[in-house]
Amino acid sequence: MNYHEMSSVELARGIRNQQFTSVQVVEHFLERIDALNPALNAIVILRADEARQKARQADKAIQRGDSTGPLHGVPMTIKETFEINGWPTTAGHGKLKDHISPRTAPAVQRLIDAGAIIVGKTNIPELAGDLQSFNGIYGTTNNPWNTDMTSGGSSGGAAAALASGMIPLELGSDLAGSIRTPAAFCGIYGLKTTYGLVPLRGHVPSAPGSLGQRDISVTGPMARHLDDIEQALDLIAGPERPASDAWSITLPAAKTSRLGDLKIATWLSDPYCEIDNEMADALNRVVDLLRNQGAHIDDTARPDAMTLEGSHALYYDMLASSMGAGLNEATRNKLLELANTSTTDDYRTRFARGATQSHGQWLKQDEKRAQLQNNWLTFFDNFDLMICPVVNTPAFPHDHSQPATSRTLTINGKPQVYMDVTVWAGLAAIAGLPALSIPIGTTESGLPLAAQLIGPAYSEKELIRIGQLISGHLHPGGLPWPAL
Repeated sequence: MNYHEMSSVELARGIRNQQFTSVQVVEHFLERIDALNPALNAIVILRADEARQKARQADKAIQRGDSTGPLHGVPMTIKETFEINGWPTTAGHGKLKDHISPRTAPAVQRLIDAGAIIVGKTNIPELAGDLQSFNGIYGTTNNPWNTDMTSGGSSGGAAAALASGMIPLELGSDLAGSIRTPAAFCGIYGLKTTYGLVPLRGHVPSAPGSLGQRDISVTGPMARHLDDIEQALDLIAGPERPASDAWSITLPAAKTSRLGDLKIATWLSDPYCEIDNEMADALNRVVDLLRNQGAHIDDTARPDAMTLEGSHALYYDMLASSMGAGLNEATRNKLLELANTSTTDDYRTRFARGATQSHGQWLKQDEKRAQLQNNWLTFFDNFDLMICPVVNTPAFPHDHSQPATSRTLTINGKPQVYMDVTVWAGLAAIAGLPALSIPIGTTESGLPLAAQLIGPAYSEKELIRIGQLISGHLHPGGLPWPAL
């Protein structure tokens, strides 16, 4: 049986109803990992024997009439940045190469408590700091659609593992598009959750053992099936103690049953960040589909006083501040010198200024963010969602030149600054909004293309429902598979 073509929801149901066993399912995926992972290097830590043992235990529990939860006996992988007790968590960083976690991240623990069997961990860029997945410990992850291309980052190993059917479900994280961009590059679904909805504690970075919530960054599920995204979301969402002693969260149910009922704003292009022509064509085809289904489309509506350039400037400043929090004194002093002496406004200088800003400066930027968030809130009083690109390009060839701020990409035959890959993802990130990446086709050369659905805070279930309705038209037989 081709278990890899089934959703994790279907796999759990089949195991629970004893149509097949967890041992059979786990063994099937381990065989696919053995066959496919050498060419992709997506799964960089594998605990096959431990997974087999847990599968046997899961089957015995079913025979006794016991079930741990909705993912009972289902295998999955976890992004290497999440701590799991007794597992390596290096974040691809040389100084952490021998780090064995003494704790498990709460989001991971919730999946384990629901019965999931963690079979391995997936690759990332060093310290999750790039939109490509390569590091000095685990090497480079390749895109299943074309191994000369990147799978994206920082959840690039996760996306490649899902796209190739080596695993049915993954847990990723997103600071600068790190769930959505790999999902877009590899042709799978990825959900950036509302900021603070899912605990991020136990994610590296921050430093192992940190208790604070990192700014902007979120945790979210990735999968080939939107049913899996929704179920995983239900399992991982909600506060930790002490907040959980006082309150819990129930996300609003989806209300849309037909595309024709939707009011949709579209932001498909912008002079500030040109997008690939084939991607633009695919996005326009999706909008035409929605219009033909009766949806109200507005291609000029924007949150009040908002431009892509202005949103990105604020986002990148806050991003740099978050990423710069753990810098050592020597690096910080170099950046401070650059920030004070540079006469340019390139990404390198902007990062230096953001990473070294004072707390007073940060508070002023945080107030600007609060105003932007309020403008989005008012905007969504009149619209159900915004559709825009996830990223400005399909997957591109591996480029490990350093620093990343000096790289360039070729888009529509013209050079474009590499760091512009964060521009469209930053729209939802700086506002703390949920955003779903959905596959919408391929380029002439066969690389996946994607759209980004952005909704109001805590509208994840509505975005998932809309994604299902759109995908029902675009992929009635399910997502396509790369030729491996």
